[in-house]
Amino acid sequence: MVMAKDYIENIEDAERRAVTHAVEYREEGEEKYFEGYGVLFNTPTDMGYFTEEVAPGAEIEVMQDDVRGLMNHGEDKVLGRTKSGTMTMTVDERGIKYKILYNPNDPDHVSAREKVKRGDISQSSFAFRVKDDKWEKRNGKEHRTILKFKRLIDMSLVTYAAYESTTVAMRSANRKSDDYKKDLAEMDKDSMKLDLERIKTKQK
Repeated sequence: MVMAKDYIENIEDAERRAVTHAVEYREEGEEKYFEGYGVLFNTPTDMGYFTEEVAPGAEIEVMQDDVRGLMNHGEDKVLGRTKSGTMTMTVDERGIKYKILYNPNDPDHVSAREKVKRGDISQSSFAFRVKDDKWEKRNGKEHRTILKFKRLIDMSLVTYAAYESTTVAMRSANRKSDDYKKDLAEMDKDSMKLDLERIKTKQK
């Protein structure tokens, strides 16, 4: 049974980022699957209030996590899962690559395949929590390097690969830099209101 505190933890602690590397549908003999990079290393992303990148090695403690493969981060659109073996993750010099086995009997898979093949869906996004990071000034802006993930939650095929600065990321920047405290505090208020509405919706 999923408790309300689990939703609160997911909403308040999860961050999401997009990856511009293409997601693909592949067929190799009898094996058919979706494949893409969920995380890219050493690839700075402009978050608006700060820039950010993931350091190689950030994944060391989370590669055995029970990660879901989703469509647009939707809990009701599960395409695969590492625990069940329908999704796997591997690490190379570029980042974390995911592979989701294709199921022709699953309508969500059929729909995703057609959209990927047409190019309507071409990017990935991942949800995560951070255990350790480092902040510094780069080119006059705060820069965050994620040194270690606390949790990998999902790798998603996405329609819009928005670089999403969630409440947690904003609070992190708020704690690390006095320059952004006033603006980020106001954004936090609005974000927390949205979080509360999501929590209420989940509990219905």
